[in-house]
Amino acid sequence: MAADPTTRTLIAPAQLRRGRGRILYWTVLTVVVVVFTLVFLGPLYWMVTGALKSGQEIAQTPPSLFPHDPQPGNYVDAWTNLDLAKLLFNTFYYATGAVLFQLVFDTAAAYALSKLRPVLGGLILAMMLATLMIPAMVLIVPQYVTVIDLPVVHLNLLDSPFAIWLPLVANAFNIFLLKRFFDSIPDDLMAAAVVDGASPLRTLWSIVLPMSRPILGVVAIFAVTAVWKDFLWPKLVMPSPETRTVSVGIYAFAGGTPMNVVIAASVIAAIPTVVLFLIFQRNIMSGLTTGGLKG
Repeated sequence: MAADPTTRTLIAPAQLRRGRGRILYWTVLTVVVVVFTLVFLGPLYWMVTGALKSGQEIAQTPPSLFPHDPQPGNYVDAWTNLDLAKLLFNTFYYATGAVLFQLVFDTAAAYALSKLRPVLGGLILAMMLATLMIPAMVLIVPQYVTVIDLPVVHLNLLDSPFAIWLPLVANAFNIFLLKRFFDSIPDDLMAAAVVDGASPLRTLWSIVLPMSRPILGVVAIFAVTAVWKDFLWPKLVMPSPETRTVSVGIYAFAGGTPMNVVIAASVIAAIPTVVLFLIFQRNIMSGLTTGGLKG
């Protein structure tokens, strides 16, 4: 198939067909791919193999590339000694609640800003996006003060899942993603729904949401990973051992637990998010790059 003459690339097709240009291109591409693969997979490889080493081997200098005497029992010790089943259940429970809250409230906010177009909607969106410029560490203290004494109702939310769920609800980035996707849905469909007598809520449920499954999947995955990898906030608001997340629980046991067992626990804790990404990676890319309809 002939190359499209209107397509612009860094390297012209004519140069790629020449011997030297083709060799240079594939050499550079191979080097870049190998380097980035080592950079991203290197820490994962060290973590997985480190969990199979003995305590003496993992502490030796220089470190060994392969475990001399693999000890798969470290994973069993990590599962039983650190009570990972309870920690993983807690984290999954918090992540599920975060997904539901964000899908409901962020979708409603994005739909209102995109299709209902309230008064000062552009200003509200700009103020939401401005919060992305505020470092997360700056918000820790006011959020913690709010959690220990919830305004109006004066409730203490420590050790309550709402202490994790509520700060995650108003996510400006997710609202922006959803709004951009909703903007790509033709207004003709919305007008047709109005002509048929559909209310805004009915239009959202019957038209917008079925077309928005890719971006809703992206928001759900972002919510899960945000809860799964967070450490500081769950450590502050979930002080009891029964309510800890997996990251906080592993940290709490790290002081009196052999390092190889701690690394094995970290590997087990990372497996759910890695599997989730491998299963839904196509949905993530399609949700971030495609709109609702074109035309």
